[in-house]
Amino acid sequence: MTIKPLIILPDPLLRKVSAPVATVDVAVRRLADDMLETMYDAPGIGLAAIQIGEPLRMLTIDLSGEDEEKAPRVFMNPEILGTSDARSTYEEGCLSIPDYYAEVERPATVTVRYLGLDGKMHEEEASGLLATCLQHEIDHLDGVLFIDHISKLKREMVVKKFTKIARRA
Repeated sequence: MTIKPLIILPDPLLRKVSAPVATVDVAVRRLADDMLETMYDAPGIGLAAIQIGEPLRMLTIDLSGEDEEKAPRVFMNPEILGTSDARSTYEEGCLSIPDYYAEVERPATVTVRYLGLDGKMHEEEASGLLATCLQHEIDHLDGVLFIDHISKLKREMVVKKFTKIARRA
């Protein structure tokens, strides 16, 4: 397993739409391991493959607490089949937008279909933090960032700040 460098805003790669995972093979399993290792190292609770420069429809999530056993999950080609009318708001952050957090309102419950590491299709209803995390990471696969869900003024300020930081680097 290898810790990969994270792609940081304003890198245009973050706006790229990711391609589907064709087959679950050794390379895909290795990528999943690298993604989990990178996510844990960051530390974060979710990571899309595009955030490490791999434009594949693949994401990892682990919502376990610090004192709990790790519970890594890998979702490939995830698609949201349905959402609830009920909404929930969470303070979201992103490994590709370090140290910036904002309240984002999303559907409280989602039904997701995805390909698992076992090579089989799965369908799952998620609520709470898992629903929010899945929506956040699936957005990444479509080139959408959580800051796209906040006011235009706040979003422009964040992009300007990270563009300035990138120029200095």
